[in-house]
Amino acid sequence: MSNPSSPRAVTRADVARYAGVSTSVVSYVVHDGPRPVASATAARVRDAIRVLGYRPNASAQTLRTGSSKMLGFVVPELDNPFWSEVADAVGHAAGARGYDVLMSSSHGDAALERDRMRSVSARQVDGLIVASVMTRPDLSTLVDPGLPMVLLNTFFEVPEFASTGVDALRGAHEGTTHLVSHGYRSIGLVIGHAGSDMDLREQGWQNALRDGGVQDGPIVRTDFSRAGGYAAGLRMFGAPNRPRAVFVSSDMQAVGVLRALYELGLSVPSDVAIVSFDGTAEADFTNPQLSTVRQPVAAMAAAAVDRVLSQEADGQWHRDLVPAELVLGASCGCDVRR
Repeated sequence: MSNPSSPRAVTRADVARYAGVSTSVVSYVVHDGPRPVASATAARVRDAIRVLGYRPNASAQTLRTGSSKMLGFVVPELDNPFWSEVADAVGHAAGARGYDVLMSSSHGDAALERDRMRSVSARQVDGLIVASVMTRPDLSTLVDPGLPMVLLNTFFEVPEFASTGVDALRGAHEGTTHLVSHGYRSIGLVIGHAGSDMDLREQGWQNALRDGGVQDGPIVRTDFSRAGGYAAGLRMFGAPNRPRAVFVSSDMQAVGVLRALYELGLSVPSDVAIVSFDGTAEADFTNPQLSTVRQPVAAMAAAAVDRVLSQEADGQWHRDLVPAELVLGASCGCDVRR
């Protein structure tokens, strides 16, 4: 039974009566189009909205237009600077297309990722962007097949699903080749735990060593975190036969490695040279500044948003691969001031 004392929600018609205009004019002002409204009239409508406390009904608008103007984005974690930058870039790219973003974090857990995908896709989003924690995610049964979806930052092609990612194989090869060009003959690798497929960053590191006639250096697998990098640094460089240089698969791990080297009394780059992967803003504020293979976050985000909004319902899928960029600091041994 309804409560007769409950206030009635203010409608668009109420605003129109107060402002002395049609409901269509109110809609044009609220949605900034599609038809122009004289500035004086628009000011009158906005004043009516303020006085009456009108709030547009997004659900009703979705029913009328068939579009929520909302994209879903499932991200592994937000306390990682790389993923924070990606989330911000997706928001900017979506906003430029007139869309908002409903964001949810899987906290690096595959099971939670599936739940987040189901939850977000049930919110009537127009498309879903997923940065999966799985190397080769099986997503065929996770969402409505009619919902446009794009996998973001995937290193591998996932058949039947559109995806966009960086050319990690070539980027890691370029970063490691740069260490080889300095004359280092023992180059280690700090990387995440191995999955069912060799990480393309590991493959790029390995290919660069072989192309340069350098034997494979030691590998330490650890978490993609500062603490993981710290533990890896202590293990790799606390050993008697430590490598002269190291390629590190993320900036966060590299920050941990730098701390470990400091505690071990080793100097960068005179004792150990470093090149990392990601190119987050954090790399600009280490001492020395990290040489890093920068992922083009803005380009990847824009490609993902464009792809999810342009998908047809005919099952077509595409793989967008964007190049990485080696950005030199001083950690590799270059005399660079950035």
